[in-house]
Amino acid sequence: MGKFISKISFPGLGIPEFSVDRVAFEIKIGSLTLAVTWYGMIICLGIILAFSYVVYRAGQAGISFDSLLDFALFTVPLAIIGARLYYVIFNPGSFHSLYDIIAIWEGGLAIYGAIIVGAIVVFCVAKYKKISFMLMADMAAPAVMLGQLIGRWGNFMNGEAFGGETTLPWRMGVCNRLTDFETLYVHPTFLYESLWNLTGFILINIFYKKKKFRGEVMFWYFSWYGLGRAFIETLRTDSLYLGNTGIRVSSLVGAVCVLVCVPIIVFLRVRYGKMAKAGLISRAVPADITVLLGITPPPALAEGPETVEIDLAEAMAEKENIARTAKEDIFTTKENNTENAENGDKEE
Repeated sequence: MGKFISKISFPGLGIPEFSVDRVAFEIKIGSLTLAVTWYGMIICLGIILAFSYVVYRAGQAGISFDSLLDFALFTVPLAIIGARLYYVIFNPGSFHSLYDIIAIWEGGLAIYGAIIVGAIVVFCVAKYKKISFMLMADMAAPAVMLGQLIGRWGNFMNGEAFGGETTLPWRMGVCNRLTDFETLYVHPTFLYESLWNLTGFILINIFYKKKKFRGEVMFWYFSWYGLGRAFIETLRTDSLYLGNTGIRVSSLVGAVCVLVCVPIIVFLRVRYGKMAKAGLISRAVPADITVLLGITPPPALAEGPETVEIDLAEAMAEKENIARTAKEDIFTTKENNTENAENGDKEE
């Protein structure tokens, strides 16, 4: 069996063994042969669809396509570098040369590294272009999830990112260099994560318009993905560990995301409800986090049903005030005329 070929099967699902070649095709340039892998092609497809999703959401938010290109030109390459650096930092024993470090086509990208660096880059570009970072984060979070659910199939084509041995009906048989060319029946953790992200992507888009504050969708993403990754990572056999502690880095980060983000969502939603009920913010548009936290004062209420009711009440009160003032002026004028008439009679 070739070095880059994996034999895959799902016997419990009635799918017999078949071969998967990591290399999609080769390009020959003179004496040089370049191998184009399925992993690279699938990752590129994920990036393209993720960007297309952001374009769709940006159109609804009134953000220009040119601005999105600026974000993409900086974010995508730097996020890939971040994903690689994260993997190298937590897996130093696997790299012995500069080539090993830069050879991302051999696999070895960590999504948390891409998210961390990507978020920093988006924040900087948003700051420069004077666009709300939280608004961009809400659009980007589901896009990242879309890219992830597609990207995991790149792991499948590489015959990697699988879990420990199991006898469950949906077990995956795998035989390649990672199993010493012995057939093992394992958890298809790449599939678990892809399906988990697909479910999260669908749910987020169903409730996207229900968000109460900018940044809420981003917190939804971290909560959902963190919860799934914290458990799925414990099944994998290729986890990155925190030194010699035996703690899986991705499980730890996932758990922290859940423990931090869920309370934030609950707290800010409660604050939103109280401020909206008090008439301090409008329900017509998502609130800014800084307003909910009391860092900045509430803006003028956006035009909407509540605003119309408030304006109508104020107009009626003003009308009654004008009428009351007019009556008082008429009464005062009559009194003055009466006094003037009496004074005139006395003078005569």
